Amino acid sequence: MIRQLMKRRRKCVLIDINTQRDFFDADGNACVENLASTLGNLRRVMAWVRRKDVSVISISLIQPDDTSNLNRCCVEGTSGQRKIHYTLRSNRAGFPADRNTDLPPEILRQYKQIILQSRCTDPFDEPRIDRLLSEVRANEFIIIGATAEGSVDSVALGLLQRGKSVTVITDAVGSCSKRQQKLAFGKMKAKGAKLVETKKLAGQSKLKSAKSCKKQKELVKVKAGC
Repeated sequence: MIRQLMKRRRKCVLIDINTQRDFFDADGNACVENLASTLGNLRRVMAWVRRKDVSVISISLIQPDDTSNLNRCCVEGTSGQRKIHYTLRSNRAGFPADRNTDLPPEILRQYKQIILQSRCTDPFDEPRIDRLLSEVRANEFIIIGATAEGSVDSVALGLLQRGKSVTVITDAVGSCSKRQQKLAFGKMKAKGAKLVETKKLAGQSKLKSAKSCKKQKELVKVKAGC
């Protein structure tokens, strides 16, 4: 039996999923549709994390630099694969996507942030991620990131299946489809996840909305008849 990674139960742990430039940058290859409303909330959640000294487990999508790969999103070695700078904590450790499960004992006592690369839409398909998320003890797992209908859905449901308490910050979750986002949130709620907005966690904000991505601007022009 694998030794528990954490003996002390934490009040909460933030699960930060795919907060990378390809998803959350206006010029990203997989820019989420709700970028303008989401980006400021991600910043507020991370500010709350630092203020409350909450441990962070980050999952970062990585794809091989393969010319046959039509979905050029989060390709290894590209700027789009990098995390948004304010989602990084200074005291952090990173682990590659491989078939290993090795992790230092009491890892979240050594580091404030653990970054785990994933090659899969369902991060639980990565053995090291499965081990860490299954073994970490916390009263609550708070989820942000992208996408609602992809990895966020998979992680939320995977944690719930393992008997964890899950809260999803809905306005800090990116999506490529408003319809699919609604369906995904409905499924998470039906399985027992709590759905809240950023203001419930971090209070009100005076931050301005981020700029929209190119495809959003083009859609606006079409609707306006430009």
